[in-house]
Amino acid sequence: MILIVGLGNYGMEYAGTNHNAGFITIDRFADENGIEISKKFGKSLIYAGNILNKSVVLAKPQTYMNLSGEAVVELINFYKPEKTLIIYDDIDLPFGTIRLRQNGSAGTHNGMRNIVALTGTTEIPRLRIGIKPEEKIYNLADYVVGKIPKNYLEVFENSVEEAVKKIESFIKD
Repeated sequence: MILIVGLGNYGMEYAGTNHNAGFITIDRFADENGIEISKKFGKSLIYAGNILNKSVVLAKPQTYMNLSGEAVVELINFYKPEKTLIIYDDIDLPFGTIRLRQNGSAGTHNGMRNIVALTGTTEIPRLRIGIKPEEKIYNLADYVVGKIPKNYLEVFENSVEEAVKKIESFIKD
């Protein structure tokens, strides 16, 4: 079984924000595969079933970002996946850049920091979607929970499409 978790903040006020890049990406992947992530499981919304001939659980934690590890640990303990992928925004990567890593530190991302702290390992594959604009950011907290800037929407859409391809490869390989 494969577990794929898209990170974000739940609630309509966070829809379309930089910090919800993980939710946006996993939702796009689900849409393209004709499925819906809507079943309540503990602290997450999930889809559990067959995707690309593999047993897969897609999950969107319904905790705030900084507590994402609570939902991820709950999912790992119950499903005992062979492999897990975490998808999230990264303010340290230029806007539109995506990066797939097999392991590593959580960097500056508080959701990933919580996951690493609660799982006790940095050996978790992660797909990071860059949200750092070219312009100077004056208030980081407001920026990450702010709407994706209009001048970056096309770049963002392209990065999400590329991230969806990476999810497909992760499931297949």
